[in-house]
Amino acid sequence: MKINFKENNGPIDEVITQLIGLAGDIRRPKIVRELILASMKAGQEDDGRVDLKLMNTSLKEMRYTAKVFRNYRDIKKVAAFGSARTRPSEPIYKTARRLGEKLAEAGYMVITGGGAGIMQAVNEGAGPDRSFGVKIQLPFEQRPNSVIDGDFKVILYKYFFNRKLAFLKESDAVVLFPGGFGTLDEAMETLTLVQTGKRNPLPIILLDEPGGSYWKGWIRFVKEALLAKGYIGESDLKLFECVDAAHDAVARINQFYRRYHSLRYVGNQLLIRLNSEISESAVEALKRNFCDMLRPGGDICLSGSCPQEMDEPDICHLPRLVVDFNRCDFGRLKEFIDAVNSD
Repeated sequence: MKINFKENNGPIDEVITQLIGLAGDIRRPKIVRELILASMKAGQEDDGRVDLKLMNTSLKEMRYTAKVFRNYRDIKKVAAFGSARTRPSEPIYKTARRLGEKLAEAGYMVITGGGAGIMQAVNEGAGPDRSFGVKIQLPFEQRPNSVIDGDFKVILYKYFFNRKLAFLKESDAVVLFPGGFGTLDEAMETLTLVQTGKRNPLPIILLDEPGGSYWKGWIRFVKEALLAKGYIGESDLKLFECVDAAHDAVARINQFYRRYHSLRYVGNQLLIRLNSEISESAVEALKRNFCDMLRPGGDICLSGSCPQEMDEPDICHLPRLVVDFNRCDFGRLKEFIDAVNSD
């Protein structure tokens, strides 16, 4: 029997409805129904390869990720990436530990890869109560670092793509330390998702030790090999910031959330929710300075919440900026948010 996502599967739909009812307390039953149907369709289409195992493991990993993070939704989190080979005697290790301390003091939690080096340093600074570890299974991988070993907030992944999704879905900011292929991969993944609008804007901080050259060399490469040849635009350089002290990194993150709260697309419009009011004169300045990132004939105006946001009652009281954003210039959108915060 051919299975469809539309409700025309006869007895199969009836059994799924009964199953959902028997389970009880199923939220969003329409989506759960489609998950069940997708699993059945995959079973029909299986060709004996590894596809079903991959789908099964991925779903279970993402379900468990949601379970672990669920009780911490109201706490902002900062993902920290860096080399597992960094030794405690190195200055950058001490900088990473200070970052963890400063973030915890400011009320943030941290998410690391749960391993040694920079990851352990950040966990040490933040402490186990304010730390998550999202680890990857590798043939040579050791146990989680001693700070978080045995903690409920440690998640082990088989697949890198699930781990990356967890990092970027749950993080409100990203801090990148010097590191190897993995760190650079995570840096480029983050930048790509933000540049293309697949991830909402967030602070991306490149943190080096005082006088360090790692990120300066990387930025030079980006400008000479990417920007100069037209592979990226000038505004893409605004997606990240480079600092050489832990307190500066925390200050940049705090500044990003000074007035900006969150954003949501409703139809063709972008709603930017604000923690505090913004003046009409500031809105007029935004119109003048950021008209290039608007759709033709577009506008920026103040507003309250709209009916489509009623599923987020906790933030309905926040003021909004309604922006006719062209959904293309995401580097400019980051600059726009920075300007909103600086008013």
